[in-house]
Amino acid sequence: MDPQRDQDDWALETLAIRAGHHRTGEQEHGEPIFPTSSFVYGSAAEAARKFNGDEPGNVYSRFTNPTVQTFERRLAVMERGERCVATSSGMAAILATALALLQAGDEIVASRSLFGSTVSLFDKYLGRLGIVTRYVELSDLDAWEAAITPATRLLFAETPSNPLSEVVDIAALAEIAHRHDAWLAIDNCFLTPALQRPLDLGADLVIHSATKYLDGQGRAVGGAVVGPHELLDEVFGVVRTCGPCLSPFNAWIFTKGLETLGLRMRAHCENAQRLAEWLTAHPAVKRVHYSGLADHPQHALAKRQQAGFGAVLGFEVVGEREGAWRVIDATRLLSITGNLGDVKSTITHPATTTHGRLSDDQKVAAGIGEGLIRVAVGLEAIADIRADLARGLDSLA
Repeated sequence: MDPQRDQDDWALETLAIRAGHHRTGEQEHGEPIFPTSSFVYGSAAEAARKFNGDEPGNVYSRFTNPTVQTFERRLAVMERGERCVATSSGMAAILATALALLQAGDEIVASRSLFGSTVSLFDKYLGRLGIVTRYVELSDLDAWEAAITPATRLLFAETPSNPLSEVVDIAALAEIAHRHDAWLAIDNCFLTPALQRPLDLGADLVIHSATKYLDGQGRAVGGAVVGPHELLDEVFGVVRTCGPCLSPFNAWIFTKGLETLGLRMRAHCENAQRLAEWLTAHPAVKRVHYSGLADHPQHALAKRQQAGFGAVLGFEVVGEREGAWRVIDATRLLSITGNLGDVKSTITHPATTTHGRLSDDQKVAAGIGEGLIRVAVGLEAIADIRADLARGLDSLA
């Protein structure tokens, strides 16, 4: 009996729990961990066949490990992709994608609202390889179109953006990319397949930092790329040769994290919505950036293409950096850290942490001001989260 035979009819919550696990001869109920670097064969001929790819099977855990493959299969079906390739981090997923698909002379058009390390990767390291990146405002489709040249091969966007919760019309952007014979890659780590499926909207690739909500508890670092076999075969080749592979133990953690993804994301969204609404009424808050608010510029679009608004919000306080740091330093419950995607709420000052490596001009273009605070809303009681922020905010009012 094949336990995966009906998975085409399963809901996402069922896929998150059941998909991808191929039971071994031990008939285990829970997904096993295979902490092995290599695999053995019954004969030299069998080894030769597997090394040559003439026979399916495991070769070396840098690129074939059963635990990693379970995670890859599960995430692929949840994103409705043909294949997933796991990597050692979210940044490794972006790098592997670029190395697989681009070469000297190619160009990327990207949102200016990207994670700071992604900008550094594109400008400094891909730039050294002769790959040029042009940046545009995320939601401005005309700007995307105008930035494309005959050398453009990849469009890259995070939606919603970090930390301003900006949103782009994925279907419209995919149409632009394909009309110019380019690929569209969407970083989906803020929403996950529980809230958004970019491939269904026309994107070619989905990028994940599994470190964030796929795990959900801040336990491990990893990444993933999901898409069609044609493109993922190339990404797999980079991982196999260059080695930015995911460890079996981390893959097991992410696989177990997926089981509660839908429940967690709904709870995250509920808390974030309530916090955003509370912040809009506080006299020390100048502006709240959260696409779940009706006055957000892309609220209608987010409501249409997402199943929820996510857990990350930004808000600007009076007093610029001094005011922002006072609010952050007054917290006792929220964790002051640049990471997010945890059941524990986190708070940071983007201008001096996550986006601190950007130039002043890049910060201005991305909307990263000195008074901006980012909160990734966790699953604590919302009253306790509000009270923790109120301590510092009230001192500014």
